[in-house]
Amino acid sequence: MKKGELVFIPLPAAGHIVSSLEIAKRLVTQDNRLSISILIIKMPNLNPPTTQSLLTSISGVERINFIEISEQHTNNKLDSNPTNTIKSMTSFLESIKPQVQEAINNLVNCFSNQPSSPKLAGLVIDMFFTTMIDVADEFGIPSYVFYTSGAGILKLMAHLETLSTEHNKDVTKYKDEQDEELVIQGFVNPIPVKVFPKMVFDKVSCPLFLSQYTNMRRAKGILVNSFIELESTIIDLFPPIYSVGPIINPSPNQREKENESVMTWLDKQPRSSVVFLCFGSMGSFSEEQVKEIAIGLEQSGVRFLWSLRKKGQSLKSEDYTDFNEVLPREFFDRTAEIGKVIGWASQVNILGHSSIGGFVSHCGWNSILESLWFGVPIATWPLYAEQKVNAFVVVKELELAVEIKLDYMMSGEDGMMIVKGDEIEVGIRKLMEPNNNVIRERVKEISEKGKKALLEGGSSYSWLSRFVNDVIDNI
Repeated sequence: MKKGELVFIPLPAAGHIVSSLEIAKRLVTQDNRLSISILIIKMPNLNPPTTQSLLTSISGVERINFIEISEQHTNNKLDSNPTNTIKSMTSFLESIKPQVQEAINNLVNCFSNQPSSPKLAGLVIDMFFTTMIDVADEFGIPSYVFYTSGAGILKLMAHLETLSTEHNKDVTKYKDEQDEELVIQGFVNPIPVKVFPKMVFDKVSCPLFLSQYTNMRRAKGILVNSFIELESTIIDLFPPIYSVGPIINPSPNQREKENESVMTWLDKQPRSSVVFLCFGSMGSFSEEQVKEIAIGLEQSGVRFLWSLRKKGQSLKSEDYTDFNEVLPREFFDRTAEIGKVIGWASQVNILGHSSIGGFVSHCGWNSILESLWFGVPIATWPLYAEQKVNAFVVVKELELAVEIKLDYMMSGEDGMMIVKGDEIEVGIRKLMEPNNNVIRERVKEISEKGKKALLEGGSSYSWLSRFVNDVIDNI
């Protein structure tokens, strides 16, 4: 029996590395011909989970190994400005290639000394690391891209890359065409330019960003964290695609001590009565915007659990030491019976709680998949990166969410957008309206389809099997 070893190279950010670990667990559990090594790259300003915590998360799962790649270029920091991040990341990845090559070469040498060992079968590369396809080519092995977001943003960016490389279109000029809409095959609705990722409009970052999609054309295949039943019209347009999602870890963690009071509070709330507000590991707002959110929540009269965080020193947000820094004591007094403001908490634990009836989200793809998994409808408030496209897809294309904003602008030369409390109130009321069950029923239906897709005989299970067979056949 032929056996193969895949080397995963994930972006060491929580959403990416956790997704990579989950698909690795599915692969080795589903087929005993595969083993996997995951490279943990120490990148400036990003703090991946520790190797020990990763080992704990795969307890009982065999044939997964972790290899640490140390950060040696401490002066090459990632820029906290989203439009410059891709530039500094590209520079860093080029500098780290020799260490990646050395790690893979050591793995090959280890295999050669053990006749029963698997053969190096390919690299599975993060969507932001496509420059590492060069490394796969040097070893003469196939490369695959693990696209941790959905097919919608993949299709849009591939379209923009084609306009740039094949039609000589300067796509950065769309910055001055914010009222324009693009008709793209596979989408039911034209896509507004105003929901494009901000770096598309940047003269420096855009070519680097689009080059990732140029590189993807060199890969043997793309594993997308989505499923046919969710994005059927878009996924069908990509022949080299393996739709293997939803790749999440839906198992609630044990109640951490710091979350015990949160879960105890949720236990006391009526079923599906609480709206949960959470904006991801990088989600934070100005004090003015925080106050408008408070106004919207209070005016809605809806029970709420609000994960409120502030901008940290790195790319991540951090907890407040005292919420009175940004919110008046009167707000807490008036909402004491219906609301709770918290810092960080386990999103999966909360979304899986029976009292949660709606989710105000930044629309990171992992958050969308987690919310759909638990059958919780979303109100969209995207902040950065591809999140505005994700929000457009779930609101307009899939009709699985309601809109608070689709085109929120965090900061930059055009200033900070402020969403007023009245607008927030309307979105929350629409999300939690008990007599409007159309979206709630659609979410429940797609939740069941997503779970079935992962079972033996399901669409994503079958695509994962096809991927394994392709990998083994190429050894």
